[in-house]
Order: sequence, then structure tokens, then C-alpha cells
Amino acid sequence: MGDRLGRPSSVIHGKRRLRDLLYKSDNRTCADCGAPDPKWASANIGVFICLKCCGVHRSLGTHVSKVLSVALDDWSDDEVEAMVEVGGNSSANSIYEAFIPEGITKPGPNSSHEERMKFIRSKYELQEFLKPSLRIAQASSGKSSLRSASSRKFMDNFLGSHSQKGEGMVEYIGLLKIKVRRGKNLAVRDMLSSDPYVVLALGPQTAQTQVITSNLNPVWDEELMLSVPMDFGPVKVKVFDHDTFSADDIMGEAEIDIQPLITSAMAFGNAEMFADMQIGKWLKSHDNALIEDSIINIVGGKVKQAVQLKLQNVESGELDLEVEWLPLDQ
Repeated sequence: MGDRLGRPSSVIHGKRRLRDLLYKSDNRTCADCGAPDPKWASANIGVFICLKCCGVHRSLGTHVSKVLSVALDDWSDDEVEAMVEVGGNSSANSIYEAFIPEGITKPGPNSSHEERMKFIRSKYELQEFLKPSLRIAQASSGKSSLRSASSRKFMDNFLGSHSQKGEGMVEYIGLLKIKVRRGKNLAVRDMLSSDPYVVLALGPQTAQTQVITSNLNPVWDEELMLSVPMDFGPVKVKVFDHDTFSADDIMGEAEIDIQPLITSAMAFGNAEMFADMQIGKWLKSHDNALIEDSIINIVGGKVKQAVQLKLQNVESGELDLEVEWLPLDQ
């Protein structure tokens, strides 16, 4: 079966998967310069790029970057699968831009061809912003293993050595230690104040802070733990007002995308081997609740991420949290 153009159903399904991936918020700008509405992709690296950066990628050769049009070119099942497995620009950039040294500036939409060429070559061909042990050697045949580095094989190298099966055959890859620091300007749910507490949820797991009475700017500084399954989603955050004689009232909610944190942490492996440095970033967008970009750092041999959230579906309120990634071997 196929469509009116005679394309097989597998091709139609692949195009639909690509389109759905492209429409994710972090893929609506070029992975290399930030230009809006990219229509090209590097199928073996796993990023969506604009026309200007596309020209630079083509000049590197298909052994480094295989460029395809999202709409016009035919994609194999393997190429579509590789793009989906990477997850898009944020996941790829958390690896290929793990640490951009001082003095190196990422090009913008109006940058010159020479500026793009220098940065893109450094990023993908020379892999200068990658953890050194992850730099991918060129084989004598001239073909690189960049594809495996940006698709399932690459991620499996990280996940496979850090996974563990628990009850119900759920496979876990690590733990999150989330420190709920404070709330700011929370909503009033009682006469003049509220009695807030925070609930975190990851899949069926939940963890809860203590209740702080009569305080719209509470300080919890309380650490909560959640196990991370192989097939993880966002951490859901909800704030409630505790009521003694009736159901607790909601005081806002938000979500934490933990993909950038986990991808960055696994790309670097044992964080204790590295000095303090920035290794990734979760970008603020209209699709998330971030107040500002959330930076992922190695601090004292630990991978930590400061997160400031504006609570959603409520008249006011912010939360400050710190998320730490703990691999199972710790």
C-alpha cells in the first residue's frame, strides 16, 4: 500500500516521523547557527540545519555529514531511525557542543560563510568541542563512525553500561537527586496566605516535600530522589496548598525535561575525572516553563543543573530547584 504518488507506506511513515521530530521546539532553529525554520538535516549526525549551514555540511563530505532535504529527498528507514534516536538538535548539541572553549563564538543566522565553516568543521569534523575520549577516529577506508555516534549505537554505549533492571522488569539507568530550594511569590489559596508543598513525579514514582505553613516564599532546601527508567519522560512538578478539612488546592505546575542533563552526563562518563565546567544546557523556549536557560555543569565531580521554573496554570509563582544526576554505579 502507498499514496497516490506510488510511495510505499514505509516511506510515508518515515516522512511523518521526520516531520513530527522537526516540529519539536528545539528543532525549529538550525543546530549550528540558530536560524529559524530549518529544512535540511544531517542524517548521520542527527541535526536539523538551515540552507547556509547545509552548504558547509556538504563541503565536509558525506563521510562526515550526509545532508538530506527533509521534504524533497528520499530517506531510508535507517536514516529516519537514526534521526529519531538522537532526538534532535538539543540532544546532539549537548554532545557535540559539550564544552565550547572561551574565545570560540557560535555563529548566528547572519554570520559569514567563513565563520560557519570554521565552527562547523571544528564541531563535527575535528570534534573539538567533544569529550576527548569520545572523539571518533576515521577508519582507513575513509568512512567515519559518526553515524553510530549520533544514533542508537552511540546512546546504547552510554546506557548499556549504566542500566539495571528492577521490579516489574523496569530497566533503570540512574537516579535523580532533586533539591527543592525555594518558592517565590506563590499564589494565595487560604485567606491571606498558603501552606505549600511540592510533589515531584516521574512515571508512577512520586516524592513530596514537607508542608511549610503560612508562607508564599517558602524555603525547603529538601532533597528528593527519583529512579530514572530507560524509557523516561519529563519530571512533573506540582505545588499544592495543604488543607486540613478539604482537598488540597493546586498552586501551579511545570515540567522538567531531563533529556539534556542525562545526555550530557553520559557523554562525559565519570564526572570525577573532570574539573568544574559547563557541559550542557536546557534552553528556555515558549514550550517550557524555564525562566532562563538552565545550565548543566560538572561541580566538584558531580553533574548538576540549576532550574528556575515559572509555575503554569496559576496566577503567580516560581520554583528554584537543583537537579543532580547519579549513575547507578555510584
